[in-house]
Amino acid sequence: MTIHRQAPLAAAIAAVLLIAVAAPGVARAVGQDQQVKTVEVQSEHAKREARRAAKEGKNAKAEEKPALYPLATRESPETTASRSGLKKLQKLQETYQKQDDDGTIAQALAIGNDASSNAYEKSFAFLLAGSAAADKDDQAAAADYFAKALAANGLANDDHYTAMFNLAVIQYGMDRFPEALATLDRFMSETKSEKPDALNLKGGILMGMERFDDAAAFYTSQLAAKPDDKQLLMRAVAAYQSADKPEKAMELLGQAQQKGMLTTKDEYRALYVSYINGDRDKDAVRVIEDGVAKGIIPASAELSKDYMVLGQRAYYNEDNATAIEMYKRAIPMAADGEAALNLAKLYAEAGKTAEAKAAAQQALEKGVKDTAGAKKLAGGK
Repeated sequence: MTIHRQAPLAAAIAAVLLIAVAAPGVARAVGQDQQVKTVEVQSEHAKREARRAAKEGKNAKAEEKPALYPLATRESPETTASRSGLKKLQKLQETYQKQDDDGTIAQALAIGNDASSNAYEKSFAFLLAGSAAADKDDQAAAADYFAKALAANGLANDDHYTAMFNLAVIQYGMDRFPEALATLDRFMSETKSEKPDALNLKGGILMGMERFDDAAAFYTSQLAAKPDDKQLLMRAVAAYQSADKPEKAMELLGQAQQKGMLTTKDEYRALYVSYINGDRDKDAVRVIEDGVAKGIIPASAELSKDYMVLGQRAYYNEDNATAIEMYKRAIPMAADGEAALNLAKLYAEAGKTAEAKAAAQQALEKGVKDTAGAKKLAGGK
């Protein structure tokens, strides 16, 4: 008798990179959904019948279903529901299927706290109580019930470790990071599992604990096995930035660009801003040009400001030719006339009066703070 209703739990295990020219930074965002899974109530008689049917060549598909955790070190217990216990569990399951969460929890606790219930009955009851509590968004209760399901130690491996993973997800969602890490480490140690959900959750927990160096090392080790996993790479970038190691983040982003893995303007901007902050302006310009040529970086006021930053930096480095070029690129997409006014000043310094007047006039038309200065450069008083 299989339970079909499942309750989603959100685990915040994705990292999203957000970088500004003035001060690069990283923000984590809620990501991937996890599922609270439940188990199957099965009597000893039903198990015997299933084995008999298998011997007769029946129900072959069910028998061939692979184990979720084939490398698990734990030996699945043989305990099943007693005749009287089975009836209680079936009734409990029916209540759960009706989405009666309060009724499910009440019945489950009655079974779980009954001294006459065996290990399987207790584990199953507490597991359903945890699922029902999760449905109610009572995460503290769900964590408690899942922990009790594990402590009773009566479920088969697939269900036992599903409960363990659910517990780690809930603990993470409640910001109980040390507990979540302990639960997940136990899960991974006992199951030998390297499923993506578990690996992603571990990285998220380390980030939540602000163990950024450990998170970066963890993500980097995963990248060694999956070098083309863009999501994993971006998480590593976020971890390195949080660990105040921008050069490592920049290195990874640079590799991603070379592989053609950067596909959004924000990803491109993360790289070229990293280059600007690392005093690698020529590399920054190269990245921008690549993104623009591919149609990934659109014309925008934000890009205009970035060009202005590059123009200012070139001017202070006495590279007026580059400064002029950056301001010229900034002007068409600028929200105001400040880029045009800076260009006018550069032309004036170079003795190019006609060009200075034209740029100053553009600045006035778009609007600038220093109107008097722009008018003067435009030939007015």
